[in-house]
Amino acid sequence: MNLNKVFAATALATAVMVSNIAVADVDPNLPEYSAVSGVSGNLSSIGSDTLNNLMALWAEEFNRFYPNVNIQVQGAGSSTAPPALTEGTATLAPMSRGMRQSEIQAFEERFGYAPYELPVAIDMLAVYVNKDNPIEGLSLPQVDAIFSATRRCGGEADITRWGQVGLSGAWENRDFALYSRNAVSGTYGYFKDNALCGGDFKSSINEQPGSSSVVQGVSESINGIGYSGIGYRTSGVRVVPLAAEAGGEFFEASAENAATGDYPLARYLYIYINKNPNQDLDPQTREFVKMLYSKQGQEVVFRDGYVPLPESLAARVRADLGL
Repeated sequence: MNLNKVFAATALATAVMVSNIAVADVDPNLPEYSAVSGVSGNLSSIGSDTLNNLMALWAEEFNRFYPNVNIQVQGAGSSTAPPALTEGTATLAPMSRGMRQSEIQAFEERFGYAPYELPVAIDMLAVYVNKDNPIEGLSLPQVDAIFSATRRCGGEADITRWGQVGLSGAWENRDFALYSRNAVSGTYGYFKDNALCGGDFKSSINEQPGSSSVVQGVSESINGIGYSGIGYRTSGVRVVPLAAEAGGEFFEASAENAATGDYPLARYLYIYINKNPNQDLDPQTREFVKMLYSKQGQEVVFRDGYVPLPESLAARVRADLGL
């Protein structure tokens, strides 16, 4: 079975399996992780800012089992992950989007096989507004008309004021302060593809180098609106319920709505590794991956504010890798 093909789609086609478990918690059927002997050395992670904290927490958990393994984590953006994996400067390449064909091709040209894709958690991309903003919800065509210059999702007109999305009184003539990730970010690419229907951002967006700085910008601006992973929510912002279509039902960014597919901006988070089909993984990488798909690994996912994977999916990965 080629799991790279199984998990290649960006849509959460298999995420509905989460609804078979208590979606707000970790699947009790996930196995416990136990340490094995002979594991030492180095692991390096280069890639997604969205996964930066999650990678650091996993590293901390892994060091509880293996204090002699040195783990370095850098999170500058998903686009930094493929070249780092291809050049051998990273053993773990976390990404908040799937690899592009050109990135896979560059890896294949060097090694003769594709990078191995590991879906490690489910994230919800949230649209944030200031905590004092009373907006009830937005449809994706409205989000597109707010953030993009192209309106490919079908919006009838450019949206430049809060009054155009139903706010009145003092809010009616307020314009938007738009906050976005920068182009190196997988979150930027995902939002562009799925919330802007592949369109182009407005030139007035304030590009930020990290997810937390997007949320901070929104929290400090009464007119602010931005997007980031759900794990970056703070008390200074509100997460806007979203509808997939104009006039559709608004859904909160909750684990249950991600599992059922009702929340329209749910996605897998990935780690890519260099797995030669004819060779076993080195011990430290093998055990790190095995821990990811254990009860302890997915408890870290839950603690960091993301949606854990179901055992049905984790078991397929473990079986494919012989873990």
